[in-house]
Amino acid sequence: MRFRITMWLATLIAAFALTSGAVQARNAPTGQSLAVVRPVVSCAALSATDLTAIGGAGSGVTSATLDKSDGIEVCDVKGTLTPKVNFEVLLPTKTWSQRYLQVGCGGLCGDITLRSGASSGCKVLNDGGFVMAATDMGHTGQSGEWGLDDQRRADFAYRAEHITGQAAKLLIRKFYGRAQKYAYFNGCSDGGREALMEAQRFPDDFDGVIAGAPAMLFQVQNTLYHGWMATVNRDAAGHNILLSAKLPALHAAVLAACDGNDGVTDGIVAVPAACRFDPAVLACKTGQSGNACLTAAEIDVVRKFYEGPRDPKTGSPLTAGQPLYGSELNWQGIYVPDSDGGMMMSTMIVPPVWKDIAFVPPRTTATMADWTFDTATLDALRARHTLFDATNANLDAFAARGGKLILWHGLGDPHISPANTVSYQQAIEKAMGRDRVNGFERLYLLPGVAHCGGGQGPSALDLLSAMMAWVEGGHAPDAILTSTTATESSFGQPTAGSKGGARQGPPPMAKLETAALPAMTRPVYPYPFVAKYKGTGDYTKAVNWEKGAATQVVALHPWPGSDLFAPFIFSDK
Repeated sequence: MRFRITMWLATLIAAFALTSGAVQARNAPTGQSLAVVRPVVSCAALSATDLTAIGGAGSGVTSATLDKSDGIEVCDVKGTLTPKVNFEVLLPTKTWSQRYLQVGCGGLCGDITLRSGASSGCKVLNDGGFVMAATDMGHTGQSGEWGLDDQRRADFAYRAEHITGQAAKLLIRKFYGRAQKYAYFNGCSDGGREALMEAQRFPDDFDGVIAGAPAMLFQVQNTLYHGWMATVNRDAAGHNILLSAKLPALHAAVLAACDGNDGVTDGIVAVPAACRFDPAVLACKTGQSGNACLTAAEIDVVRKFYEGPRDPKTGSPLTAGQPLYGSELNWQGIYVPDSDGGMMMSTMIVPPVWKDIAFVPPRTTATMADWTFDTATLDALRARHTLFDATNANLDAFAARGGKLILWHGLGDPHISPANTVSYQQAIEKAMGRDRVNGFERLYLLPGVAHCGGGQGPSALDLLSAMMAWVEGGHAPDAILTSTTATESSFGQPTAGSKGGARQGPPPMAKLETAALPAMTRPVYPYPFVAKYKGTGDYTKAVNWEKGAATQVVALHPWPGSDLFAPFIFSDK
């Protein structure tokens, strides 16, 4: 079903772990037991809902139809808020438990995706207990021409999610005759940025906000980070240097150097900050070739990936962090193609942002040859920092009204460095004090997990139930059970583009020659604490892990953009 998180295998694995007594999850608290509320008007009646006060003249509902094709009957409402913010709301007719869930979208958005990630096994979600809504953020497709328009920039930056929530809540009141009791937002990637933007700009919109792998540093992320990764993997003639067939050997060498640093050899680098690795150990010897070794040019690319762009004069880093040790297999298709000239997500993400969105004035004629990596470019990105970036460390209003925030990030994420999220964690603690932050916020770092899920580590988890337990019952989360899933979630994943408004994912990637890890269940704990293997028993079972010491999981470095995580005043254009 569109608004169910199915991932049935992950649910079965998690259920088995629970019945086996894994961690503290056996008796994990849940949200309140709320009565089911039925509609008081027909679905068709919602077609006449006046949205002018929310979106302006020309806003309205375009359709309201019953849909029970996915097993749970809903009133499916579609509409537009001026100028071009499209939204969709699913209102259950027989199962609504007085909760509202709004979900974000990834990449540059451009379509409506009603999926809730980090919700594996959430009973309320699976039973159709939420009204759900999503928006396309004010444009269709992955091109960036909308960035040339003041209003549509604002729609993408913050307005579309806010007014979609207002419209959905109005429809709830009209359909059920009452407001929702609790409202939640769940997003990953740009959806994570959208989630944080809601907490920072509109602290009264949601009671609980879940932000996964947030693209909160939008300006730097989609220019200097991905632009660098695409640029350094090309030679002078424009050919790709490092191809994906070399990644298994690289990843194996990283594991050989660093896998045991966390106390167990399990095929996952759980503490990347403790890793000491030099890709030169894979240098091809005289006469050696093939995928088991790296050429000098390939070694140089790998080093530049880990190190990131630096100002050529001062040597200062230009990003908060880069991909971490242990993430190598996840580089495939992002900045390491299967073949020369093959798909690289980085080359798709950067051009529309660099040309039409990030800079003032816009650089509409820029090509890849014009991408420059220096402090001057970083400073030029500041012009729209207070519009697009959701890095404001001032969450006073959100905390004061009782809002709860859960951040999460996979340590194997190739798209967005976990260093960004850890930097934000440290920034809010500095701005608000650690004790106060601990009262309303948690950060979970998931070993081996890629962007918004997948990867090599156990990535199926249910943060939505944990959030409900916190908001509705006052049970602050500690251990969260994660499990291996055979299903790749598309939640929050950027796309290779869109066609006719339909979501178009990246083409299939070549299967890399690497052995799969065994299925696992494992707890994760709030930052800075890590899971520690007890030393006996099957390491793939969560019951054999416990809460370890506070640990520097992600290494941070000083850089001239560190102030981008400080408190600031948002701008509207």
